[in-house]
Order: sequence, then structure tokens, then C-alpha cells
Amino acid sequence: MLANYIAVCAYAAVIVIIGLVGMRKTRSFDDFLLGGGKVGPWMTALSYGTAYFSAVLFIGFAGKIGWGFGLSSLWIALGNSLLGVLGVWVLLGNRIKETTHSLGVKTMPEYLEARYSSRFFKGYTALAIFVFMIPYTAAVFMGLSYLFEACFHLHYTYVLLFMGVFTGIYMVMGGYKSMATMDVIFGCIMTIGVAVLLWFSLSRAGGADAIVERLRGIDPALAAPVGPPGLVPLASLVFLTSVAPFAMPQLLIKFYAIRDRRAVRIGTAASTVFALLITGVAYFTGSLTRIFLSPETAPRAFTPGGAPIFDSLMPELLLKVVPAGFIVLLLLLILAASMSTLASLVLISSSSVTKDFYHGFVRRDAIDRSLTTLGRLSSAFFIMLSMALAWQKPAVIVTILSISWGAVASVFLGPFLWGLLRRGTGKVEALASSILGLAVCMVLFFAWGLARAPQAASLGMVVSLVVPAAGLLRKRASRQGAGL
Repeated sequence: MLANYIAVCAYAAVIVIIGLVGMRKTRSFDDFLLGGGKVGPWMTALSYGTAYFSAVLFIGFAGKIGWGFGLSSLWIALGNSLLGVLGVWVLLGNRIKETTHSLGVKTMPEYLEARYSSRFFKGYTALAIFVFMIPYTAAVFMGLSYLFEACFHLHYTYVLLFMGVFTGIYMVMGGYKSMATMDVIFGCIMTIGVAVLLWFSLSRAGGADAIVERLRGIDPALAAPVGPPGLVPLASLVFLTSVAPFAMPQLLIKFYAIRDRRAVRIGTAASTVFALLITGVAYFTGSLTRIFLSPETAPRAFTPGGAPIFDSLMPELLLKVVPAGFIVLLLLLILAASMSTLASLVLISSSSVTKDFYHGFVRRDAIDRSLTTLGRLSSAFFIMLSMALAWQKPAVIVTILSISWGAVASVFLGPFLWGLLRRGTGKVEALASSILGLAVCMVLFFAWGLARAPQAASLGMVVSLVVPAAGLLRKRASRQGAGL
């Protein structure tokens, strides 16, 4: 236990040092938001991957989805890697860098304003970022707090305060430069950590064949191509977590900051391999909760009636599978993933207040120094709001993420993707796709309830994608009709 405390304290000290160094290198708002736009491929690849995967994956998704779907949860890992990483880098990487540079924009709301000549679009989407990123950030804080509560036997509130303070330290001080530097360290820790987790998981379970047989003994569907909940819930989760990255501002901003085309090519391969390793191990070990955990062996992970407490499953599994001497490495693995995600969310939400609202609507003549100061203050404010929501423990982590990702992706997916790929996409269909997508997502969420949040989110995203496509087809048909 003492070694765990020493390791975490040393980790915190490194964060403070990097925050101080980043602050000295942050001389402008462009440095604070994008690191000057000259970030290399390896740093960008690790920054993208560590922002994508956090305690939400390791604690929330791996636990609940692994318990419910068994080995078929690996389809989500495959979708995340091939669509959410490889697809995004190949289809959008160069386009985002070149288009945003030519337009002179630094945020997604600014891009939509320039692309569709609509100040309303900028204000509306900036508000959506700030509102719907709060629950996502809260979900990350919750995942980390559950983990440290289980491993250190500290009160949830104290852990939450600790996480919030240190996220604020290196973000408020250094901005993107601190975040990108830490992401390299985070990525290395995560790679070593998942390798250790996979080794001990396979060893304790008796190998891959034994795992399959033991899962079949519990429920044959847990080792089948589609787990017990069925195809529609599984497909919704794959779609939500793999297609949403095409519209998530905290991920796509990485391409605003990347150096050039060569950096995109190298980063594509590096980020895809990283994603396959991280997600594959996370969901695979999540399925082992069925083998190692029960109300008798892990009472803290179950209610008195024997129902699983999904957000407590993975912390208890780690304590069961990984020897005490290696637990600190797994703690740092999940802490590393989560701190990076938190930093990305805080940075993008801060930009919505500073760059999009304040500079866009209140003080268009604001000097650079005031924008940087406001960026730091709004980062701290956003962290406090997210911590306040996390303290309430509003729902299961998977549900919170589904609402957040579904809402943000519904707002951005259609107008951003079609606007980037097709010149013919107009303002009317872009706005309609964004507003209708968000409306469908929210209405279905309230109508269907928490259990079907991923399906509600997925349908909102589909609407956002389909409306601009329908508009393009209508325009093509009109031109053909006029030609006749």
C-alpha cells in the first residue's frame, strides 16, 4: 500500500513539473489551445488515443459491457480501432489540417461559422460543447474515483477532489503543450499497463481456451459472436463509440495542431495499433468479470440482492487478478488514460467559452493575453462544474457517456462531416441535421429511459448524417430535372 502512495505522489509531482514547464512555453492563446500548430506525429497519435480511451472505457464500459456481452464486446474494440481511429485519421486527418488552416479557424464552431456563413451556428454549437461535455467529464471523474476508492479505501469525495485539482494544475498552467507532453508519458504507461493486465488475466484464468469454456459454462451466449443482450444493443454500442469520433471536438482538434501530411501518415499507423491494444485488452478483461466475480467473492461489486454494481466490477476484478505489487501500475494506467481525456475535454470546453463566445460575440478585439487568461479561468470553472456533477453520481458511467457522446455527435456529425467532404452541402440542411439529430437523441432518451441510452444516441447520430445526404440528393435531382 505504501508503494502505491509513493508512486501516485511521484506521478503527481511530474504533473506539476510539466505544468510549470508548459506555462513557460505558453506565450499566446494559439499555444494554449493548439500548441502552436506544430505538434509531431507520435505526440499527436498518443494524444488522440489517450483522449479517446479513459476510465470510462476501463471502468464503465469494460465492466458493464464485458459482464453483459462477454467476448462479443470485442466487436466494440474492433470498431473503435478501425472506424474511430483508422477511419478518422485516413478520411479526415489531412482535410481538417488543410481546411482549418486555409480558413484561419481554430475551433469546430469557428469552422462551421466560416463554412456555412452563420454566426448562429457558431454560438449554438459552442453552447452544445460546453453543456454536453460536462457530463462526459463527470463520468471520467467518477470512473477514477471508483477505482481509487476500491484500491486505496479512500472516500469517494476525497479522491474526486484530488483528481480535479491535478487536472486543473497542468491544464490551467500549460494548456495544449502540457497536455501533449503528458500524453506521451501517459501512452507509454498505458501500453505497459495493458500488457501486464493481459498477462495476469490469461494466467489466472488458465489461458484463452479455458476462458471460452468457462464463459460457455455460465451462459453459452457469453462466448458467442453476439452476447446475451442481442444484436441491436451491441450494434448501437459499436456505432456510438466508433462513429462519434468523426464529430467529437476533443479528438478532432488534434488534427488542427498536427504538423503536416507526413505527420498524419505516421500518426495513422501508430494510433491504430495503440487503439487495438488498449481497447482489445480492456474489453477482453471486462468479460472476465463473469468468471472471477460473484456476490460471494466480491461483495462490494454487488447489491445485497446479488445484482452487479457495474461501475464497481472492474476495480474489484483488478484486485482479484493482478498481484498487489503490480496494482500500482494498473492504477497509473487508468489514471494516465483518464487525465489525458480530462485535459482534452477541459481544453475544448474552455475554447467554447473563450474563443467562440467571448471572442466571437462579446469582444472581437480582445487581445491575445486576455484570451489566454480567460482560457485558464474557464478551464478551472469547467472542472469545478464537472466535479460537482460527479459528486452527485447521477447514473451508471455507460449511460452518462451515451448521453454526452450521442448529443455532441448528433450536433456535429452531419454538418461537420458533410461540410468537409461535400462542397454542395448548404446551411439549411446542415442546421436542420444538427438540430433534428439532437432533438431525436434527447426525445428518445427521455422516452426510452436509461437502459436504451446507446440506441437513442445512435438514432440521433443517424438523423444527423442522413439529413444532409437527403438534401444533396434533392439538389442533384432538381439539377437533373432542370436539364431535362
